[in-house]
Amino acid sequence: MHCGTGHLPGGCQRTMALRCVLVLSLFSGWAVGYKQGDNVTLYVNKVGPYHNPQETYHYYTLPVCRPEKVHHKSLSLGEVLDGDRMAESLYHIPFKENVEKKTLCHLTLSEKQVDELREAIEELYYFEFVLDDIPIWGFVGYIEESGFLPHSHKVALWTHLDFNIEYNGNSVIFANVSVKDVKPWVVGGVGVGGGSLTVTHTYSVRWFESALTHARRAERLRDYSFFPKTLEIHWLSIINSLVLVVLLLGFVIIILMRVLKNDFARYNVEEEGGCDDLDQGDNGWKIIHTDVFRFPPFKSLLCAVLGVGAQFLTLATGIIVMALLGMFNVHRHGAINSAAIVLYALTSCVSGYVSCSFYTQINGQRWVWNIILTSSLFSAPLFLTWSVVNSIHWWSGSTQALPATTVLLLLGAWVLVGFPLTVIGGIVGKNRAGNFQAPCRTRNIARQIPAQPWYKHTVVHMAIGGFLPFSAISVELYYIFATVWGREQYTLYGILLCVFAILLSVGACISVALTYFLLSGEDYRWWWRSVLSTGSTGLFIFVYSVFYYRNRSSMSGLVQSTEFFGYSLLTALVFSLMLGSVSFWASLAFIRYIYRSLKMD
Repeated sequence: MHCGTGHLPGGCQRTMALRCVLVLSLFSGWAVGYKQGDNVTLYVNKVGPYHNPQETYHYYTLPVCRPEKVHHKSLSLGEVLDGDRMAESLYHIPFKENVEKKTLCHLTLSEKQVDELREAIEELYYFEFVLDDIPIWGFVGYIEESGFLPHSHKVALWTHLDFNIEYNGNSVIFANVSVKDVKPWVVGGVGVGGGSLTVTHTYSVRWFESALTHARRAERLRDYSFFPKTLEIHWLSIINSLVLVVLLLGFVIIILMRVLKNDFARYNVEEEGGCDDLDQGDNGWKIIHTDVFRFPPFKSLLCAVLGVGAQFLTLATGIIVMALLGMFNVHRHGAINSAAIVLYALTSCVSGYVSCSFYTQINGQRWVWNIILTSSLFSAPLFLTWSVVNSIHWWSGSTQALPATTVLLLLGAWVLVGFPLTVIGGIVGKNRAGNFQAPCRTRNIARQIPAQPWYKHTVVHMAIGGFLPFSAISVELYYIFATVWGREQYTLYGILLCVFAILLSVGACISVALTYFLLSGEDYRWWWRSVLSTGSTGLFIFVYSVFYYRNRSSMSGLVQSTEFFGYSLLTALVFSLMLGSVSFWASLAFIRYIYRSLKMD
């Protein structure tokens, strides 16, 4: 049947309606309707140590009940990146029909398989199932230790699971698993011999009607607490940080403008002569007007930092806006991972444009090399870190190790989208770049820089410029770490947007203040100093990550530690590039303003 314009036949209308339903289901979590007795597919996903969120393995790596042929569910890119490996299970769950102690399978475990189960239970392995996009968590087994002399140590396996499912109409609202009033099967411990073991796995299903609609079922999942709840809104801490930041910004702005007003009044007493004829016997920032716009060394690297920093600034803003629009529902596994990959590839044009445009303005000649450096400034450390982390995951058999098809997909996204957009952005930026627009001419011979006191050295400025922005986000940073390196669902996106705006504002103001103090000492080397001063916030964030690992988490082991510290280094690099770019542009705008404000006839 041909579907054209105008009056559509009934078949075409149904086809278009079906397409609309599919699109809406992708973007709004459209309810899946079931009829009485329909099988609700339960997928087994992964297992892993309770305290190591990123160390996960396929559920069927354990000696458990499994079908003769394992059928895996087709997953999205975000789900694969999140370590999901869903496969169909042997559980038969009819919609709105209770099941009482139905046999799942009989297993005869060898001595080696019993040891595998015992080791998993002793390491507090939990499992994750997925029912209608709802995660279901439970522990593989049970450990009981008591007494000192004699000491008893018992390891037992849960062989019966009670599934409690809530429904509303023809849709599933919530599901969990319980082992209440169930006796575990002892598989090892003090006084228990080794050898083979025969177990029978059973399950029960109970349905409960819920008043919660499908559109609000995410609220039910957020209230569930299999994992420890640590994300509470500490309003007092947030308001305290906000007040401190406002006072800091007000102090910097008022003091700086008052000092500048006095400087302008003193420097503009004589209105005769041009910029090059100003009183050379004076001191302060005015005396270096012929050197302050002298282009810095390592131009290409500086422009690459500015370009990639602008890209991540755009990327972070886009992610927060998408989150505020409700695009990252708790039932959409890996949605934020997919969004980050797509946005990173699409915003590559921003890095190419900003980098090559400014590189051309400051008389850079090797623009091809500048584009290559810009495209690899972050992607090269990312690939190196990922290679090490992924190799360790692959060696340990973790589901966090990406399959070859996903690796090729990500590589293709960078080769076919990311890098070409960087080149296109660079070419456009080079062709549209204007003049640098310096208010004062730069002399050929550089002025000698006087000796500087200790408090104006680079390390001191980096300590000040890095600590103050870090203090502005320290409260919210814990929430972010608990989300990324834990199992929390972050929902405070409005507060996150405010904190992000405060972070950028503090970084810009502190950079302007430190730049003024630097120029007041007749030191014109502000280009790289402005990037490093606030960019050092990344160092503080990495130090905080070490503190979080040791004192705020229970993570351990080679697999978890490698991933944590590897990606924490990348996170610190992202913050350094982003804040370094913001502070540089703020310092450049400030310097242009003060030298343009001098009266020059």
